[in-house]
Amino acid sequence: MTDEQQVTLTGNAPAKSKPVKKNKAEEMALKQRDIGVAEFFARNRHLLGFDNKRKALMTTIKEAVDNSLDACEEAQIQPEIIVEIIDLGNERFRVIVEDNGPGIIKKQVPKIFAKLLYGSKFHSLKQSRGQQGIGISASVMYGQLTTGKPSKIMSKIGPTHQAYYCELKLDTQTNGPDIQHEKLMEWEGKDHGTRIEIDLEANYIGGNQSIDEYLKQTAIVNPHATIIYTNPKAQQFIFPRATELMPPKAMEIKPHPYGVELGFMMDMLKTTSAKTLQQFLSTEFSRVSSTTAKTICLNASVQPNIKPLDMSRELVESLMTGIKNTKIIAPPTDCIQPIGADLFEKGLRKEVNAEFYCASTRPPSVYRGNPFVVEASIAYGGSLPPEGSARLLRYANRVPLLYQLSAGAVSKSAMSTAWKNYGLSQSKGSLPTGPIVIAVHIASVWVPFTSESKEAIAHYPEIMKEMKLAIQECGRKLGSYVKKKKRVGDELKKRSLIEKYIPHVSEALIELIGLSSNEKILIESNLGQILENKRGVIEDMKFDASKNKDFDETYAMNTQNSEEMVDEDTDTIIEQKKTEESEINKLKNNSENENKGGDAE
Repeated sequence: MTDEQQVTLTGNAPAKSKPVKKNKAEEMALKQRDIGVAEFFARNRHLLGFDNKRKALMTTIKEAVDNSLDACEEAQIQPEIIVEIIDLGNERFRVIVEDNGPGIIKKQVPKIFAKLLYGSKFHSLKQSRGQQGIGISASVMYGQLTTGKPSKIMSKIGPTHQAYYCELKLDTQTNGPDIQHEKLMEWEGKDHGTRIEIDLEANYIGGNQSIDEYLKQTAIVNPHATIIYTNPKAQQFIFPRATELMPPKAMEIKPHPYGVELGFMMDMLKTTSAKTLQQFLSTEFSRVSSTTAKTICLNASVQPNIKPLDMSRELVESLMTGIKNTKIIAPPTDCIQPIGADLFEKGLRKEVNAEFYCASTRPPSVYRGNPFVVEASIAYGGSLPPEGSARLLRYANRVPLLYQLSAGAVSKSAMSTAWKNYGLSQSKGSLPTGPIVIAVHIASVWVPFTSESKEAIAHYPEIMKEMKLAIQECGRKLGSYVKKKKRVGDELKKRSLIEKYIPHVSEALIELIGLSSNEKILIESNLGQILENKRGVIEDMKFDASKNKDFDETYAMNTQNSEEMVDEDTDTIIEQKKTEESEINKLKNNSENENKGGDAE
């Protein structure tokens, strides 16, 4: 029956139904929705290293150079990387990074450069600079957010192929590429490689946290690479390779049982194709043979022939206890590429003209089932400033860490080392003072950074222990040198006192024996020879700047140039302020003189 019929029959209009009022929980539920990955990082870009304009420029170049080095090493190609920064004015810069790597196929280019959390390195257990699949796509996103312009990418995979060129943005709603333009084209003079061009808002400032310093330190720990760098002032610097030898290719390994947690183990049991638990343990993990797998099952009180899908949470927990109670060989180390003590020292020699160098590479160790190697190197004396705190260089998987200098495991390990034992002065809880540079490098399949911006290493006890041991090994060598230098200095003081009296002794001998005064020179020479025979020959420990054949003054001056750039900018500001102040003072003086003149009249 309709409302009109009901009115005709009853003569009354039907009562209107009141809308049901929703409670607060239902109202709040309507507002809840999914948060996109790209949308989240667009609002929280500081988590990725885009805290400020200066750091944004550093992060963009760092991510692009890291990807280029990884690609070249994967293909066993000696890296030749071109980095160019063009100042567009109004705090906008164009960053261009080009490499001679194997290139990227057309299908993968948009995803690699315009999709967050996409890549090949996250799921592979082997050493690489990139880990999370975020870096370069985050740089593309930052560029489009600050300038509204798309990034330009060109890649070529072989001499017989055309290069693929595209202009794209990252769609923050879908976390996918938005291709504005694409085409195939010729890339003259290039057999293979990749080039990326990003416009972004940034600041270029020199100093110890500058692009200049980052590329310089990158060249030190990647001696097999050539880097050609042009800064915004159109000054070009070439960092030539120091060796023709490529680092050994890192091999991928399976996870080690000691590094697997309960929930991850349950997920692995659900997805494995193994028929029995024993087969699962021996095929899905490194360093677990059939015999070791059987021992684990025995220690866990679990049947070796049980199906992985039949493993309950309680049985998995027993399995984890069995793994802990079983002695398993440490994971293989062919998955990591340490620099090597010789090359690490050679890199430091190229940067610093010191009088003493040493380096140390620790044996492989494990944290949470992940293998890692720690290396340390020290440069002392020479042209280094005698006053002030030591300079600490930090590296992770051949990448310099320039920010959060006082945070992380490297700084804490260096500060907790007793440098007084090695002849250096040190305040409590700080780095030693004196002419010293300390460099520490960690190579691992998974470096535990404290954040996504990869600026400091987490304080794992196993890592800190190895870092401290590597620093102490170098410290003992340094201590021997410092003590030897002190002994030589003390001996020189004693000899100088004795040599002061040689002319007086020779005169006394002439008077006593009755020799002629012409023989005085011969007597002094003989007395000097007797002194040397009795006291021994003193080693010359004076610093000779020409001794270090690896030191390249032009190469080492790059940082000084970058610092001079800062000084120039600072000096300009200071001069402007001085000019303004002098003009104000002149005006004040003129007004005072006028007032005085008026009073006199």
